[in-house]
Amino acid sequence: MMHGTLETIDGRPALRFERTLPYPIERVWRAVSVPAELEKWFPAAADWIPAPGETFEAAGATGEVTEVDPPHRLAWTFAGQLYSFDLSPHEDGCRLVFIHVVDDRDLSAQTATGWEAYFSRLEPHLAGKDVSEEDAHEGWAEMHERYAERFGVDPAPGRRFAAALRGDDGAGAAS
Repeated sequence: MMHGTLETIDGRPALRFERTLPYPIERVWRAVSVPAELEKWFPAAADWIPAPGETFEAAGATGEVTEVDPPHRLAWTFAGQLYSFDLSPHEDGCRLVFIHVVDDRDLSAQTATGWEAYFSRLEPHLAGKDVSEEDAHEGWAEMHERYAERFGVDPAPGRRFAAALRGDDGAGAAS
């Protein structure tokens, strides 16, 4: 599991996910930068090269690539928020660090839970296996409650989000 932490970067809340993967850095770079690979595990595959200054559309929002240093760093803004992948060799594999600078600390548990679900698809993808989005999000409610407690944020917004996806009113605690 790739558990996230909540940090502060330039005075803004930021989610950080770090994982050591038993794959060469070049393989992980392809998984985080090539659209056909991203669509297998990431929430929205950007149609990008990527190159600094390039703009792209995904999930109804616009992004811009800000930094590219293959196979070590890829950074972009999307819907006004900052994101980055940093890759470094580590023993027989690769250390991946993903940062998402968020706008709203109150939504950090919900956002971290979503990222953890998507990152649960990455290693199987690297191994040539597919994990469905539905399977990756199994246990979302429990994971969200743990993040809300760990980050010290109100779990109600995430509960409402999950309830809306399920089609219920979300009045009760997550199950």
